[in-house]
Amino acid sequence: MIGRNRSEQNPKGSQFLSGINNPPTPVAIREAVAAAGVVGAGGAGFPTAVKLEAQVEYVIANAAECEPLLQGNQELILHAAGEIITGIKAVMLATGARKGIIALKGKHQQQVEHLRVFLQDREDIELFLLDDFYPAGDEYVLVYEALGRIIPEAGLPLDVGAVVNNVETLYNVARALQGIPVTERLVTVTGWVEKPLTVSSLIGTPFRRLVELARPQGSDFAVLEGGPMMGVAVEDLDKPVTKTTGGLIVLPSSHQLLERARVRLAWDLKRAQAVCCNCTACTETCPRHLIGHDLEPHRIMKGLAWNMDSLDLSQALLCSECGLCESYACVMDLSPRRINRYLKSLLQQQGIKFQRRNKELVVDPWCFGRRIPTSRLCNRLGLAAYVREAPLNAATVETERIILPLRQHIGAPSQAVVKVGERVEAGALVAQKPAKSLGANIHTGLSGRVEKVSAAAIVITREGG
Repeated sequence: MIGRNRSEQNPKGSQFLSGINNPPTPVAIREAVAAAGVVGAGGAGFPTAVKLEAQVEYVIANAAECEPLLQGNQELILHAAGEIITGIKAVMLATGARKGIIALKGKHQQQVEHLRVFLQDREDIELFLLDDFYPAGDEYVLVYEALGRIIPEAGLPLDVGAVVNNVETLYNVARALQGIPVTERLVTVTGWVEKPLTVSSLIGTPFRRLVELARPQGSDFAVLEGGPMMGVAVEDLDKPVTKTTGGLIVLPSSHQLLERARVRLAWDLKRAQAVCCNCTACTETCPRHLIGHDLEPHRIMKGLAWNMDSLDLSQALLCSECGLCESYACVMDLSPRRINRYLKSLLQQQGIKFQRRNKELVVDPWCFGRRIPTSRLCNRLGLAAYVREAPLNAATVETERIILPLRQHIGAPSQAVVKVGERVEAGALVAQKPAKSLGANIHTGLSGRVEKVSAAAIVITREGG
């Protein structure tokens, strides 16, 4: 994915920015992005081409990477700043935006200075430096920080004139304009390992292959997929990298984060009813509550304990599941986040949506004072010893076999367009989004033979592998 040394890049940007007199039309940009299978690389995988149908004032490049230990965005900035800026400009053209903003933490001085070189002659794209707190990368928090605008409850950045994309998404947009599909993903592998690193991995590569490269410090370890706050415990290391896999955190099996992940939901519910002291610490720390949203986790916990029929549990739909309530705020070691996730699932099954209040949203006056610094969070989580550099290994991780899940994104699963035994070349389309539905195309990064096609995935094996 990232094969060039940063010194070889042109600070003026790519040919798309400087050498094309007739840039592509918004329709052509959206079509290229859709064809390449670009989805959000920093979240749940929302198909990017759909976002580009909006008309907005601002395009925000999210480089906050607020989850502790993850470093893929920062490595990408150092090695592919020109492509990121190309992606921003393309999204601006598609959406009619007048301004692009790259939001990253001011502590990343090397990345800041590197980007300033690329942006020195540009007036349409600027840097916005964030403080080092969690979760600075949450869309709602990020938009408020960068624009001073509060996204409505259960709303979208579009509601306040903005589109937000992760920087790796924007990198993929730039490649899509060159006809290059999404077949690789930057993954940070760190934690209890001898060699923390960020690698370019073919989508479909088993987690095991990446973990082996980082060399765990012992045999009794387990892995979190994603960041330590919102990541999930990996049950099978043969699980494949997808378009939304940003990190693998290796930890001793006895680590507190893994112990918490093993707690059953039924036990969480019983403890919430039995020992919640309604101290309000979870609410006072909640990032969504602090920007004025009607989310009060302590009231939800109280409602469960006292079976309060009058309580509006639909406010659980506003929860971003950032995890501050369980990992930092709660003195009773409860998990409002998991309770909210459970309630969200029930409400969504019943077709219940949050009804916005007809009132102005007001930021809590203590909003800035209640931010949680990342360093303090790492100490609380027992991660301070793992805060180390994870430099980019530019070579793509080699694998003999890939598994391509047909659902790697929000929306309908993709539909296979290949058959067992068929020979495919790297970059070939192997599954496409269903017509007239939300979805994304899937391509292979491995040349080989189709070994298996099921309703869930396509398996491709390198010939001779």
